[in-house]
Amino acid sequence: MTREDILEAAAQVFRQKGFHGASMADIAEAVNLQKASLYHHVSSKQEILFELLDQALQLLLERISSISAQTISADRKLRLMVREYLQILADNIDLAAVLLFEHRALERRQHARHVPNRDKFELLWRNVLAQGVEEGTFRCDDVPLTARAILGLLNWTITWYRSDGEKTIQQIADDYASLLLNGLLK
Repeated sequence: MTREDILEAAAQVFRQKGFHGASMADIAEAVNLQKASLYHHVSSKQEILFELLDQALQLLLERISSISAQTISADRKLRLMVREYLQILADNIDLAAVLLFEHRALERRQHARHVPNRDKFELLWRNVLAQGVEEGTFRCDDVPLTARAILGLLNWTITWYRSDGEKTIQQIADDYASLLLNGLLK
């Protein structure tokens, strides 16, 4: 039994039951350990939550930063970022659900450690929008609000997306990018 096995199982348990509804006994059961044995690997549910959130943000920062750093037009960059972000969420649905829905359960000290990485991630989106404004490609009156609106749209997808649904996650990403870049007006 590895720490990674425990974290993976905990993400699934948190997704199914929510952080507050899940117990250390539930996590231990998911990895076929006695509850006491689980404490040899982790000290608390808070530790697990913080580590999962950190793991999720590191994955996102790494993958989205590599796109953000490319020297391509802002519209192309935004399209690629949307595609990559949704693919990461779909490929890591349990971890994504913990990141998006359980972060509020962090205790104050861990929350203060979590926020800077979350802000770094949001800054990647703000930067591509600012680049687009600077290039004259985007009309964006409020970059922070627009970045949050885009992330809200993308984040909510995991609540209804099904891998066996009508569209693939990449088709959904392309539709979202077209909506963001072209709008609704004819």
